[in-house]
Order: sequence, then structure tokens, then C-alpha cells
Amino acid sequence: MIMRTGIYPGTFDPITVGHMDIIQRALKVVDKLIIGVALDTGKAPVFALATRARLVREDIKKLGADAKRIEVKPFHGLLMNFAEESGACIVIRGLRAVSDFEYEFQMACMNSRLNPDIETVFLTASENTHFISSRFVKQIGRLGGDISSFVSPNVAKHLKAHFSKK
Repeated sequence: MIMRTGIYPGTFDPITVGHMDIIQRALKVVDKLIIGVALDTGKAPVFALATRARLVREDIKKLGADAKRIEVKPFHGLLMNFAEESGACIVIRGLRAVSDFEYEFQMACMNSRLNPDIETVFLTASENTHFISSRFVKQIGRLGGDISSFVSPNVAKHLKAHFSKK
């Protein structure tokens, strides 16, 4: 039996309930899911790479037996190189809004040019999570707002601690 390995890449700064929704749904498509926590994003993350990876690992524990099918791996460099090194045949990307599509479509086309053997699969955000972005969560948290419905209690605690230092 061939094992289908997928990669769900992102900065996960921080991981949100929207990310968790995509993770759970991606497990219906692949046998093994690697969550690639990216270093080289052009963004200025709030949390260090190791912290982001740790928060993802902690959040996926609540998936029970499905958590055993998930591996969290920090990475840097080209996604296609990481996918090849990891033995993945699928890249999972979440789409929140139509505005995400153009960028994601261009990225999928470029990735396909770099490695045509790795397919990109788009999963649309659920109706309850399509408006959640890490950027908005950080902004609300920075301003002292309630982020408890957007992230796990663990992530909320870490964000609150981070912003209280500022």
C-alpha cells in the first residue's frame, strides 16, 4: 500500500482554530501530514521558529489518535525542496477568501514548475473560520482584545504573555 504524505506549510504565527480546521480536514486526504513551520517567509513573526513549532505540537495533541499521523517540522528554503526531502506528494493550502486565490494559484503554478510530481490541493476554510487570520489574531491580542474564540487557550496564554512584555 502506498502511503500518501502531504505537507501543510505556513508560519503558524500563531496557529489558529482555522489552521486546526484545515489540519483535521487534510487528514481525510492524506495518510500522513507534515506541518511545515516556515522560517523564510518575509514576515516578522511574533514567536521564534522553535516556539511556533512547539505551539503547533501542543495544539495537535487534542486530535487524539489522529495526532499520531502528524509530524511537525520546522523548515527553511524552498517548499518544494522540503516536500521532496520529506517524501510528500501533496501540498495542502487553505483558502479563506477569493483574495487568497490569486496568490495561492500563482504559488501552486510555480511549485508545479519546480516539481510537477507534487500536487497542490486547496481546502477552503469552513464557514466558521474563513475570517480568522494570524495577523488579525495578533493585532487583537496586541490591543488587549479577546482572542479566545480564534486560538487555543494555550496559544492565547502565550500571546498574552508576549504582549504583556511590550
